[in-house]
Amino acid sequence: MAEPQEKTLLYLVPTPIGNLEDITLRAIRVLGEVDTVLAEDTRTSGRLLQHLNLKKPMLSYHLHNEHQQVQRLLERLEKGETMALVSDAGTPGISDPGFLLVRECLARGLKVECLPGATAFVPALLKSGFGAERFTFEGFLPVKKGRQTRLQELTQEHRTMIFYESPHRIVKTLEQLAEVLGPERPASVSRELTKLFEETVTAPLAELAANFAARPAIKGEIVLVVQGRKEERPAKEDRYKNDDRDE
Repeated sequence: MAEPQEKTLLYLVPTPIGNLEDITLRAIRVLGEVDTVLAEDTRTSGRLLQHLNLKKPMLSYHLHNEHQQVQRLLERLEKGETMALVSDAGTPGISDPGFLLVRECLARGLKVECLPGATAFVPALLKSGFGAERFTFEGFLPVKKGRQTRLQELTQEHRTMIFYESPHRIVKTLEQLAEVLGPERPASVSRELTKLFEETVTAPLAELAANFAARPAIKGEIVLVVQGRKEERPAKEDRYKNDDRDE
């Protein structure tokens, strides 16, 4: 007789990054079955649940309270309560809260499942047209401390680089990347992915910086994709260069 499977207590549930159709049937089922939904912003997630005709108790779990909330949540999970963790958009734990709770659950032997689903950097990477076989996800660059150090480290990166950026910092980031990586380095800016005014602009870094600096306003979440440094391959040596054949 097969042993009963361990019960999942915490689910990481991706939510649409814009288009509400981008949610899986499994995600809808899990959100309907769990006891509680942990939300980065209960107002945003509340609208999604309302759209799905689901009524669930919700708890606020975000960057500024996660350290205070974790212990209380673990106590409830250990008693058998099931929870779904969602962020405002995309997959929780990717530049969003989630890592700390998952780590502590695993340390206590509590089963965690992560559902596949929407995340912003994958469509932006593929739409850029740059190599997707090897890439590095950098998330948000440091705002102040460590920013220049990180930028200098990226000068040696050969893989395609992916960044998240806010509308009010995108011009500065493009300008700084153009300075350290070179103004002609190909890059791609995607914003408002899956939404009505979705836009992707691909051009050299300096051109992108000028493009967005000239705009009266920039709206929407932004994914910046930058082509990696071209690997310098030594020129093929003349195979007869050191040939000792007789003249």
